[in-house]
Amino acid sequence: MKAFPKSFLWGGAIAANQVEGAYLEGGKGLSTSDVQPKGVFGDVVERVAGDSALKDVAIDFYHRYPEDIALFTEMGFSCLRVSIAWTRIFPNGDEATPNEAGLAYYDKLFDELAKYGITPLVTLSHYEMPWGLVKQYGGWGSRQTIGFFERYARTVFSRYKAKVKLWLTFNEINMSLHAPMTGVGLPENSSKEAVYQAIHHQLVASALAVKACHEIIPDGKIGNMLLGGLMYPLTCKPEDVLEALQENRSWQLFGDVQCRGAYPGYMLRYFRDNGIRIEITAADREALASTVDFISFSYYMTGCVTTDKALNQQARGNILSMVQNPHLASSEWGWQIDPVGLRTLLNMLWDRWQKPLFIVENGLGAKDKVEADGSINDDYRIAYLNNHLVQVREAIDDGVEVMGYTSWGPIDLVSASKAEISKRYGFIYVDRDDNGNGTLARSRKKSFYWYRDVIASNGTILK
Repeated sequence: MKAFPKSFLWGGAIAANQVEGAYLEGGKGLSTSDVQPKGVFGDVVERVAGDSALKDVAIDFYHRYPEDIALFTEMGFSCLRVSIAWTRIFPNGDEATPNEAGLAYYDKLFDELAKYGITPLVTLSHYEMPWGLVKQYGGWGSRQTIGFFERYARTVFSRYKAKVKLWLTFNEINMSLHAPMTGVGLPENSSKEAVYQAIHHQLVASALAVKACHEIIPDGKIGNMLLGGLMYPLTCKPEDVLEALQENRSWQLFGDVQCRGAYPGYMLRYFRDNGIRIEITAADREALASTVDFISFSYYMTGCVTTDKALNQQARGNILSMVQNPHLASSEWGWQIDPVGLRTLLNMLWDRWQKPLFIVENGLGAKDKVEADGSINDDYRIAYLNNHLVQVREAIDDGVEVMGYTSWGPIDLVSASKAEISKRYGFIYVDRDDNGNGTLARSRKKSFYWYRDVIASNGTILK
């Protein structure tokens, strides 16, 4: 295996609401994640004094980050993707001044990363927003939320401009089509028109954040973040091929707007054909012209689409539902495993936008067994990651510019979809179960040493 480019960033990715815990410490307000204690697919629950949820403590990264960063350093990380909890900075979302305790916390986190030479890649909003903005304004359904987000973005850019040079706006921004409460703070039964209007406000806010980043951090780079939901036609029937094109466009839309600065014609037709009216002002169009520097995305699985309803037996993915591919194996969670799909997707995105790409989530969720001697032999995870990274190297050889790779959940964390910790992704095991029992002690899995050696060899040991 050839080495990866010398500038390639190796590391892992985590999200504040899935690792930090300390959900009411340091002046933090309630987020949409806090009121979805059972995850993206769970009900919204008004929190009351004395109640509890797994994410309230999560893996206690808020207090244990020095220990965890030391372990990431031992693996040789050159990059760690983290997110800022918006409600640590603006607890209700609409305050005139930020919460200094929240700002100071992330100062300490970024200083700890700098101590070890780890580059932070920071997401502004990762599956959460202030619950106060949802209750008071209707979330991203309100134009006012654009201004609140821009204030937040400018605040953190100004505070951390010397410490953070790589930024992302919204995590898996296209996910709002499938889980509107998590994505845009709207009820799950919202109309398509309401969801797309909220998405429009979010796209404008993303572009304003890009503009602000370029103004405040001239040597910084800011990207978008897509859920890479690559779909294949189930058959070569022309109708299936067209259906796959349309399905892929449903998420490529977000990248088209964020990379090209305007809505594509196919989306304008979709709005017309479905009677969807979106308010797009002249100021919105001007704002959207501020486009991202690079594209980041998650990749876990592919799926198939068909116009044949009799064959339309669906498989549940992270957020999307899709038809099973008869040529692929599946994980124990039913996610189909397709390493070659990652190469295909990298080439597709590169051909489409000609901007640098960053794989900021990829990994295997599995139930790990702790042996009597404390070891965890997760060869299945090693095989999954090895096979995907081989395809990343192939895509680079194809001419695709890939900035780096941050595996999802380098340390076990609380899953987004159902808020469970038994679905483990990490190289590092955390002693906690779905009922909140355990010591929170950290231990190294077999994959920890494997990933350490991959990074040390810059990928040449991959098979």
